[in-house]
Amino acid sequence: MSPDILSFIIFLPAVVAFILMITTKEANSVRNIAFVTTIIILGLVLKLYLNFDPQGGMQFVTNNVWIKQYGIHYNIGLDGFSLTILMLIALLITPAYLLLWEGRTKGYWINMLLVQTGITGALLSLDIVLFYFFWETMLLPIFLIMGMFGTGNKIFSTLKVTVYTIAGSLLMLIAILYLGTEYYNEFGTWSFSIDSFTHISTLSYEEKAWLFMAFATAFAIKIPLFPFHTWITDTYSNAPTGAVFMLSAIMAKLGVYAIVRFLIPIFPEIYSQFSIFFVCIGIFGLIYFGIAALMQNDIKRMFAYASASHLSFITAGVFSLNAYGMSGALYLIIAHAIATGGLFLLIGILHQETGFKTISNLGGIAKQAPIFTVIFAIFLFSNVGLPGTSGFTSELLIIFGIYEFHPLLGYISGITILIAASFMLWMFQRAILQDRETDSGKDLPMRDLHIKEIIALVPWVILIFIMGLYPDYFIDKFEPSVLHYIADILPSGVAK
Repeated sequence: MSPDILSFIIFLPAVVAFILMITTKEANSVRNIAFVTTIIILGLVLKLYLNFDPQGGMQFVTNNVWIKQYGIHYNIGLDGFSLTILMLIALLITPAYLLLWEGRTKGYWINMLLVQTGITGALLSLDIVLFYFFWETMLLPIFLIMGMFGTGNKIFSTLKVTVYTIAGSLLMLIAILYLGTEYYNEFGTWSFSIDSFTHISTLSYEEKAWLFMAFATAFAIKIPLFPFHTWITDTYSNAPTGAVFMLSAIMAKLGVYAIVRFLIPIFPEIYSQFSIFFVCIGIFGLIYFGIAALMQNDIKRMFAYASASHLSFITAGVFSLNAYGMSGALYLIIAHAIATGGLFLLIGILHQETGFKTISNLGGIAKQAPIFTVIFAIFLFSNVGLPGTSGFTSELLIIFGIYEFHPLLGYISGITILIAASFMLWMFQRAILQDRETDSGKDLPMRDLHIKEIIALVPWVILIFIMGLYPDYFIDKFEPSVLHYIADILPSGVAK
């Protein structure tokens, strides 16, 4: 299979978007062509997944000079980590179009295509300048979607998340330029590849620590981790459903992915020494965001905190320095993306049909929309880690990993994961199962899912149970990459 397949997967959505921008005015035609584009990409990614050799290291590599004077290359490739998330992106975006099918404009669908190019490019980049280019590219369309199609105080929300992300991006850019200059000073040539930066030997411990924290801050804002989370509630509450779906199900996961892809190989000693700090931050975030979610009446804000809680737990797993924790973190990235992505799309339908997003104003949904309720419940139970679902397998692996890292922290994480179950089930009972508590007592104007929405969601439902019951099939694809990072890159005696 040609390595050019990765470039085709990256740029096809952007090329289609620019062609549609200048040739087609009718929104439904743009939507239909965009949907077909995502189906083509899904087929190509599935072919990649089936033909991928888990023991083959970095595969389908393309490495061409981009800016020769500064050693910047168009360098992309695929390993077990990036393959898993690439498959996730393809599996999520195509069905999501069916749930966003009606009432969107031409600009909405064009921006969705551009976001997909940015996300995929960032995922597959092996040159840090190229990664930075795609990292910024994926943000602009999201900002446009939020600013043009959001609700409530959408301008403030857009500006807030923009300020946060720009601040993080500037820190990362400074760190990238510093590393590039340091490499030039040591070797006499310019390079910005990950492999090149691993050979820099002239940095002091303090320099490495500051550079590590610059990258980590940029990625922590994207995830988000405490205390860089304050943009998330307003954004998720006021942004349109498509933007929330992209931010929560996919873009947040790239922050965790970037930690593994860049921080472990470039700063292995700092990564291992700071691991206890990030594991503790992750567990604190799991508890803090869980309690914050319990206090919310706005269902979108509640799920924003719930998402941050799970992502904090994922981060703790990534920094646990062992295969259990890191494999569980990657598995939970998939499980959380499917469950949370599905929930946010269903909440979008709920808000659109009833006009309410406050839990106190909802209720009686189960009587009017039984299929909606069953699928909502499956996503919810996966999110809380019900045995037999993908959430259970991944959370259990992370708990084992944290326990191996530090037994006390393992016990704490195992106990506090119950917080997620409490606020999720409390919300489900009040907003979906029981009758409305308002004075009028009237049923809300809620419809059940349409056929195309059921067709979109059923594959995710099936995947939740397959991943829960047969995890080895999926873990075998990325476990060799996990073991490579732990055994070959982290300092000897640190990995467990």
